[in-house]
This record gives sequence, structure tokens and C-alpha cells, in this order.
Amino acid sequence: MKVLITGVAGFLGSHLADAYLRDGANVIGVDNLSTSNGENIAHLSNEHKFRFIQDDVCEGVRRVDGSLDLILHFASPASPIDYAREPVATLNVNGPGAERCCKLALAYGARLVYASTSEVYGDPLVHPQPEEYWGNVNPIGARSCYDEGKRFGEAMIAAYRTSQRIDARIVRIFNTYGPRMRSDDGRVVPTFIEKALNGEPLTIFGDGTQTRSLCYVDDLIDGIMRFAHMVQPSHNVVNLGSEFEIDVNEIARTIARLCDVPLHVENRPLPPDDPARRRPDLTRAREMLRWEPRTLLESGMRETIDWFRSHKKEALTP
Repeated sequence: MKVLITGVAGFLGSHLADAYLRDGANVIGVDNLSTSNGENIAHLSNEHKFRFIQDDVCEGVRRVDGSLDLILHFASPASPIDYAREPVATLNVNGPGAERCCKLALAYGARLVYASTSEVYGDPLVHPQPEEYWGNVNPIGARSCYDEGKRFGEAMIAAYRTSQRIDARIVRIFNTYGPRMRSDDGRVVPTFIEKALNGEPLTIFGDGTQTRSLCYVDDLIDGIMRFAHMVQPSHNVVNLGSEFEIDVNEIARTIARLCDVPLHVENRPLPPDDPARRRPDLTRAREMLRWEPRTLLESGMRETIDWFRSHKKEALTP
């Protein structure tokens, strides 16, 4: 099997590459390294079944020799800091970039899986969020380049499915955490861990009662692969994430405790369009994929903290 992964040097892309290589697949990884430095895939440099191409998917991908069975389009800035810095690039990779992947799938007869996001639901008026919910998104707000970029990407996938009959699927990914997240990407888990390990106050926006549902990366990768390899799924859109809903204050308390540091908090104003509640309805994932997350929050968080600690030590070693 030959798999192409865009955004391969990112958090999820690198874990997908590892998982497919463990399964014996040949993996072609594409990334323009705009939000990563390649560290996440450095361990694959001598892997004979892995080939890295530094390309911008919006400009096209260099010719792939031979066959291609599966395309996983995971290239996109995904953190608020990154997509605020690169709003046009974020829109492009989920618009023209998604179309490039559709055309590649059409040319090779490959299956395509598009990484969408829970952000397509915006600040939801329905809770938990099922796949049938259309969302509550501000199209010109501070987060619109990502929210609407992903919604446009979904529309692109749907258009190619209808007009060109490609086998294309959409996975809506809810908050995911684990090793290889960037400490400076602005998302709650790596930010809290980095600050706790540095002995700094944990910054909480608003009063901290807004909720998230945190899924450990290994569980998410398992769900993505089940969906990617399912023959004729009954639905081409599925939520993946955790149903364990936790508020930001409790996330801060948990991380401080597991880092074995006193909890110090610094409150700041809530950013615009920040969702108040976020939790997936996993009915479809359970019924169609026989999938649900299995890693307990404390176990996954310990693994993530250990990874951050080890990388901090490596950075300090001369």
C-alpha cells in the first residue's frame, strides 16, 4: 500500500506516518514546513519506506511514481497563533490545497481523507455536536480563516464526490493532545504544560468555565485509520474525539498536579468567537467504526508531560 500524507511534519501527520509505516505501508510525506521544522519526522530519515517531499500542496505535489492508494490531507495551520499569523495560507490550503488533493485522488484512483475540525460547528447552539449539525460560525470573525476554510474544504470534497465520483471522506477532529505538540502553538494543553514546567502562571482566558473534550492522539489515529480503510462506509463524514467534557479550570488543575507544581493562574479576557462548549456526539463513530477513545485523561496527560519534560532536558543538554 502507498499512502500520501500532507502536513506530515505536523503533530497529527507525523503520528499518522508512524502508524502506516508500522503497518508496512510505503509513505510519501509532503510538508512545506511553514509551521514545523521537521523535528517530528527526523526519526524517519533512514526509514526506507518513507519519502519526504518539501512542497506546498497549494502549488501541487511533485509526480508520484507508480500507484497511489490513499491520500490523507492533513496540511493546515491548526493552532490559533498559526492561523492568525497566516490567515490567507490557512484558507488556501483548505481551498485550493484540498482541490489539488481531490485532483490527485482522481488521477490515481486513490481514496482521500480530509482532516476537518470541530471548528466547523463554531460556537455551537446544539450540544453535543452531531455530524448533522450545520454549525454557528462567524464568517468574518477572528477565527474565520480556519473555521470557514475547513467548511470550504468540506464543500470541495463534497463537490468532487458528486461530480467526479471520487472516494473522499471527511473526519471532523475534536481537541486532541499528545507528544509532538509545539509548546508555542497556543493550544491549551501544550501551553499549560510548558508554563507549569517553567514555573509560570497558567493563562486562562475568561473565567475558565468553557469546556473542551480532550482525546489522546493514539486513539484519534486509530479512529482515522479505521475510517480510511473501511469499505463503503454508510456515511462519509464522522466526528472523532472524546466525550469526556472538562472545563479549562479543571484542565489547569490536572496539569499542575501531574507536573507536581503549585497551581498559579492568570486570567485574561476571552478571545472573540471562542466556543463556550465543545463535545462530539460519537454515535456514528461507535456504530460505523466500532470506535471510541480508550485512553484515560490522566494516563494520556502523563505521557504528554513526560514527552515535554524529555524534550526540555534535550534542549538544555549542551
